[in-house]
Amino acid sequence: MQSNMSFQTASKSSAIEINKVLKNTYMLLSMTLAFSAVTAGISMSMGLSHMAGLIMTLVAFVLLFVVHKQADKASGIFWIFAFTGLMGASLGPMLNYYAAMPSGPSLIMQALGGTALIFFALSGYALTSKKDFSFMGGFLMVGLIVAIIASIANIFFAIPALSLAISAAIIMIMSGLILFDTSRIIHGGETNYIRATVSLYLNIYNIFVHLLHLLGVFGGDD
Repeated sequence: MQSNMSFQTASKSSAIEINKVLKNTYMLLSMTLAFSAVTAGISMSMGLSHMAGLIMTLVAFVLLFVVHKQADKASGIFWIFAFTGLMGASLGPMLNYYAAMPSGPSLIMQALGGTALIFFALSGYALTSKKDFSFMGGFLMVGLIVAIIASIANIFFAIPALSLAISAAIIMIMSGLILFDTSRIIHGGETNYIRATVSLYLNIYNIFVHLLHLLGVFGGDD
């Protein structure tokens, strides 16, 4: 009887901790996305070049390692905002490119709406179903490595059809990762809300970028 009560107490304690991580993750995610939108707007207004965007992306990925290292410390909050701010700013040149198209602003809004729909639908499904999607980890990692290699190869080959296939594949992989990452939080696999936020942020970021690319090809002047 006593062991049963202690088990129930431990279960309740675990559930409270998981809910706390979820709450903190979604709060921080919304704040970092809003901050990214602000830095993207500033970057657009400054008319930064694509080279500047590339440099900011490279610096941001260096900061990504710092974020993971500092995630258990109070300074982790500062570093995640530095990282997401740079990631947002790096979008400025690309957004200006699409905004210059005849239907550019509409395409950007469609990409934002589509990204939000994908995220809320998949994250909501993982939260309500409480299914364990950890089995997808290996498959998604292999898919991501293949997509990265294909992307690097296409820099030299510049095949339009391959570029479209890569974008479609990355959207599918990132969608799977939303299920995987949300599931990890629910089942206690990720207990650090800063690391959880970074994972979900990158999923959303990549879905938006590649969805905008697809919409630009099929709905723009490309």
